[in-house]
Amino acid sequence: MSNGGEHWCSLFRYGAIENRKGRIRRKDGAFINVLKNAAILHDADGHVIGAVGTIADLTEISEKETQLEAYRLQLLSEDGFHGIIGTSPPMHLLFDMIENAAHSDAPVIIYGESGTGKELVSQAIHEIGDRKHQPFIKVNCASLTESLLESELFGHVRGAYTGAYKDRAGRFEKANEGDIFLDEIGDLPLSTQIKLLRVLEEKVIERVGSSSPIATDVRIISATNQDLRKLVEQGNFRKDFYFRINVIPIFLPPLRERSGDIPLLAEAFFRKLQLKSGKKVAGISKETMEILINYTWPGNVRELKGAFEYAFVTCYGDEIKPQHLPETIYSPKKAQAAPKKNSFNLTEIEKQELLEVLRQTGGNQSKTAEILGVSRVTVWNRMKRFGIDSKRSVEVQTKNALQ
Repeated sequence: MSNGGEHWCSLFRYGAIENRKGRIRRKDGAFINVLKNAAILHDADGHVIGAVGTIADLTEISEKETQLEAYRLQLLSEDGFHGIIGTSPPMHLLFDMIENAAHSDAPVIIYGESGTGKELVSQAIHEIGDRKHQPFIKVNCASLTESLLESELFGHVRGAYTGAYKDRAGRFEKANEGDIFLDEIGDLPLSTQIKLLRVLEEKVIERVGSSSPIATDVRIISATNQDLRKLVEQGNFRKDFYFRINVIPIFLPPLRERSGDIPLLAEAFFRKLQLKSGKKVAGISKETMEILINYTWPGNVRELKGAFEYAFVTCYGDEIKPQHLPETIYSPKKAQAAPKKNSFNLTEIEKQELLEVLRQTGGNQSKTAEILGVSRVTVWNRMKRFGIDSKRSVEVQTKNALQ
């Protein structure tokens, strides 16, 4: 104690210190984050005879917390333009077009292959535009029958059809003063196209079963993966309706035409799934990234996202390797890289790869699993499937394969 009976240490003042964070200087002068716990020691008579404390190094935990915070920020920012990732020239042109279209009340139509992100573009247009504080309503035109689609879009009155027990507002009424997104507009029935044409020209709708017009102020954003001009020529799409919705066309490039963005997208999907799954997967191998960049991606960004979801299920190691990708992506690259001229299928490639690694490890399944980046159970299952059940079998089959 100091003069006057005051305690010189908070430990003796309060009797204990629990989970107190702090910083201490190491011998090299650097500071580290620590967690301190301490308690007073008493003798049999209750007199204080000393104290004991522990100091835990929090450096690794602090780094993890910083990393998690970075991931959270990444999830919020999406490392791109309103959730759309890309730095390639086609994407910069797209972002400029979205900015310009967002501040217009004219109808916007988004063209793009399946999986290119048409809904993300529609969302960006709404978020940037003057109607961003008003409703944004989405409708998939291909998922509803003709009668249900009209009821969804325009609403209905009680008794309009069997099951219409009360009046119901449609999507256009709910989107009033905001934006409505009509996805797969190429699948709209001709009768619905006529009614939407009236909405565009007169700014009014009529509920199913009613003849009373309801004024509506809605900007239409539509999207399709079809060639609407061809549908017009075939008589499956009204020419007048086409010209009314095709005022501001926006074209989304397929992923194969912006392969420079694949590493960015791959990293973004990887980080999301790493955080979501909690798996200790540290990264993506160089060979895997090369396969991703050289693949044609018929399913575009959606297919790339699905590939990583698959990889996080099949990967048990610390790195995503080619064999963790879906067959449709991994197989073509492996077949091209095969040293022999024979046309192997994926099963044969997988078998030869397993035989080679088993030969290297002397038949040790644990080491084989570690090299392949899979579990020991997976190695055992593959050995059983290919009839590889012993070291002798490995040696014989490897010898035959090399002849």
